[in-house]
Amino acid sequence: MIQLFQFPGYWGLSSASPFCIKMETYLKLANIPYKSVVSYHLKKAPKGKLPYIIDGEKKIADSTLIIQYLKSHNTVNLDKDLTPEQIALATTIQRLCEEHLFWILMYERWIPESGWKVIGPIFFSKLPIILKLFVPTIIRKKIKRACYEQGIGRFTDEERFFLGKQDIDAIVTLLGTKPFFFGDKPTTIDATLYGFITPILNTPIDFPLRDYAKKIKALTDYDQRMKKLL
Repeated sequence: MIQLFQFPGYWGLSSASPFCIKMETYLKLANIPYKSVVSYHLKKAPKGKLPYIIDGEKKIADSTLIIQYLKSHNTVNLDKDLTPEQIALATTIQRLCEEHLFWILMYERWIPESGWKVIGPIFFSKLPIILKLFVPTIIRKKIKRACYEQGIGRFTDEERFFLGKQDIDAIVTLLGTKPFFFGDKPTTIDATLYGFITPILNTPIDFPLRDYAKKIKALTDYDQRMKKLL
């Protein structure tokens, strides 16, 4: 049986990581048996990040590469009925979520005090007392630097909201009134979308993009529809 190594979940989410939620959602949608293993040990991960899976003797990291591996080793293909144009659109939306929207969520969780006071105590609750004196601060500084180097950390609050709103609006427009992104059946892009939309809606941190997203019925309905499916 496949072992899925991922960060633990909070606030009703299966994991704190959008990429881990994406991965577990895909496994469930594809009806692939797996065992979830909570992990904090990034040094043991093949690429130094989670999620990763162990399948027999193989250890595979990166949610996209894991899904590609699973598609080639299982009879289930959630995307078998998609056209080349739909696959291209799915790739575009995946990149929007993983390379842009993700960084907005990361920033709002870790950098403003409103996010840090929620994230800090939870993420580092199991650290020995002596490590709590400096490890959280070190990691927060690393994430702040990563956000700045990526670019999202260089914007004002208003600019960051504007950019995130563009992402959300694009997703909502393409989703339309369909139950799932491409119609009546979920596909791989739904695993990705859910992985990034549900943390925005359900992380108990007040920030403008969350407030904006929660007012969009099509988005909250989609979130609930995916929850019931899983």
